Amino acid sequence: MASSFFQDETFEKKDFSKDGIAGSDFDNCAFVNCNFSSIDLSGCKFIDCKMDSCNISNANISNVTFRDVVFSNCKMLGLRFDSASKFGLSFKFSDCILDHSSFYKTVIRKTSFKNCRLTEVDFTDCDLTESVFEHCDFTSATFDNTTLSKCDFRSSVQFVVDPTRNKIKKAKFSLASVAGLLAGFDISITP
Repeated sequence: MASSFFQDETFEKKDFSKDGIAGSDFDNCAFVNCNFSSIDLSGCKFIDCKMDSCNISNANISNVTFRDVVFSNCKMLGLRFDSASKFGLSFKFSDCILDHSSFYKTVIRKTSFKNCRLTEVDFTDCDLTESVFEHCDFTSATFDNTTLSKCDFRSSVQFVVDPTRNKIKKAKFSLASVAGLLAGFDISITP
């Protein structure tokens, strides 16, 4: 598939790894059970799109525009969101696996992550102000110089956020998750 423009189309069970789509524009399109694994998406634009049950793992998303994109039930291992276009960067994630991905230095305020696995995800220097992390697993995720003001972590687990190295003003945490805020202080917490 050569560089093209697509609007109001639905792609089902399409294996994009067979046909290159670098540089293509997708406006208000839906992708269901599609394979983007390990392909070059550089320069693509996804605006007001929905991706459901897609495999986007290890794709090259350099200079990709993601504007108001909804990802549901997607496998998204090793994605470098820090290389995506910063202009209008906005998306929502629900029931996705984002392990080993990077949001380094991205500004993604008010982003919704629901029921997502974020193992070893890098949020260093990221601005996540007012984002909601509902029932997410942050095993070994990195938060360093991250803006987490007004974020909601109340139902999430396995995060370690050092309040001396991150901005957490007015962030919400549950009593059960307080240990994730104190892990860097080498103290013992008992019930």
